[in-house]
Amino acid sequence: MTDHTLAATPQTVHWGRFWSDLPPVMHVAPGDRVTIETFSGRQEVLPAEGSGMTVAPAHRDILAADIKGQAHLLTGPVAIGGAMPGDVLKVEIARIELGADWGFNAVRPASGTLPGEFPVSQSTVTLIPIDREARTGKLPWGATLPLAPFFGVMGVAPPREWGELTSIQPRLHGGNMDLKLLTEGTTLYLPIHTEGALFSCGDGHGCQGDGEVCITALETSLTGTFRFDLLKGAGERIDLPRAETPTELISMGFHASLDTALQIALRQMIAMIRERVEISETEAYQLCSLAADFAITQSVNQEKGVHGRLRKALLQTG
Repeated sequence: MTDHTLAATPQTVHWGRFWSDLPPVMHVAPGDRVTIETFSGRQEVLPAEGSGMTVAPAHRDILAADIKGQAHLLTGPVAIGGAMPGDVLKVEIARIELGADWGFNAVRPASGTLPGEFPVSQSTVTLIPIDREARTGKLPWGATLPLAPFFGVMGVAPPREWGELTSIQPRLHGGNMDLKLLTEGTTLYLPIHTEGALFSCGDGHGCQGDGEVCITALETSLTGTFRFDLLKGAGERIDLPRAETPTELISMGFHASLDTALQIALRQMIAMIRERVEISETEAYQLCSLAADFAITQSVNQEKGVHGRLRKALLQTG
């Protein structure tokens, strides 16, 4: 195992896209760990000088480079040696560090779960100071938020025939999943669609409620350490992103309809159960009804998200 560091610079970031022809900025081997730096926020959301909040010089350098694109600022892609279509990328999220002493939350007039219902003619941006040592954020009206940082966007390149995709919607390659359970200590599984897999990440969140209803979380800069491994040929059974913690299985479903997203997440959980215990589909369906929890991941990215959670201890028999 080799440890690598990937700093966020104008040469290693891109705005808001996943694409099979995007050149990798780093090559690593299966089993390697990579510490990846990310930044969040364009010029208009940066704190002013004298605010007591600090903007990293590298963040300003990236914005000054005027890199074309939209949506999320992503670092990568990282190519994993030997990764081929039909394999699955196993991403162990070893560590997530807060990368700034500030973050922001924004409301946009025509976006979010209640578009058009709030009296704003332009985006409302609220800056939120972050205490990195205490892992808390302070809201303007005095409330203290406990932070549980995670990356809103983690993904690989989509199938070549799909062309270039925006980072806004989550799909089978991952992307803007906005799943707050993908914190330090969680393992993410992503089906691979192109040689090298081409992993990128960004959209750091200090915290988020399920639903992410106003369209943003506590957007902030994060640095993550990931260990990459390959499950050769596992794409035959793992055809959508999934995750697990030491104690839980996590399924995901994405669709414009929340009903359909729930059905996808449920089918995925049934499959995950049957991979681990020899019971029928009907029995796995019953177990989901008895013990699995399904929640709205986010309702604001056009492709909405639903995730399921099931305690691994319930799969032990005897």
